[in-house]
Amino acid sequence: MKISTRDRMIAGAADLLRRKGMTATSMREIVRHSNTPRGSIAHHFPGGKRQLLEAAVDHAGREVSEPLALLLSSKGPVEGLERFVDSWRQALEDTAFQAGCAVLAVAVEHYVSDQRGESESELERQVQRQLLDQAHGIFTQWQAIIVRALTDAGVTPTRAHSLALLTIAAIEGSVALCRAARSTAPLDVIWQELKQTLEQALAV
Repeated sequence: MKISTRDRMIAGAADLLRRKGMTATSMREIVRHSNTPRGSIAHHFPGGKRQLLEAAVDHAGREVSEPLALLLSSKGPVEGLERFVDSWRQALEDTAFQAGCAVLAVAVEHYVSDQRGESESELERQVQRQLLDQAHGIFTQWQAIIVRALTDAGVTPTRAHSLALLTIAAIEGSVALCRAARSTAPLDVIWQELKQTLEQALAV
């Protein structure tokens, strides 16, 4: 199945976000990285960089939420999360520890427009707020997926919400540590601690 130019640009932007972060993800870099015509930007994304970044963050969110939901529903919370962590380990190794989480990149960086001008600062702040709201919504969606799996397995809703938040923070943080260390060792250690916590909660 042939991928449309628009989808190639979105996927390329998402990949750049997770590799280089939001500041370095310019429209010029996205066109080069996705091997798409520069003229297609105005056609597919009349809102420019802001619109393309929003689409890329949504794409990155679904790249996590869809397999996560499938794994947890088919394997249960512990084995499902273990396989999800395995996929992160593989992604880190496959990209030589260059790729992290695109959604996290949006959450920790400031948006900078490709077109600088005196009126840009207020617009940039507005876009930054929109992107942060979008990232928060995606993190909340991931948390809801984990909460559902834990409550289905017998964990109380209050405990499930805390554990889901802990899980997201632990995995996101461990990916950052792995990139810095150029090793999956932090992910391995953190997962073992997290796994024990989850198993204890399920045993209650």
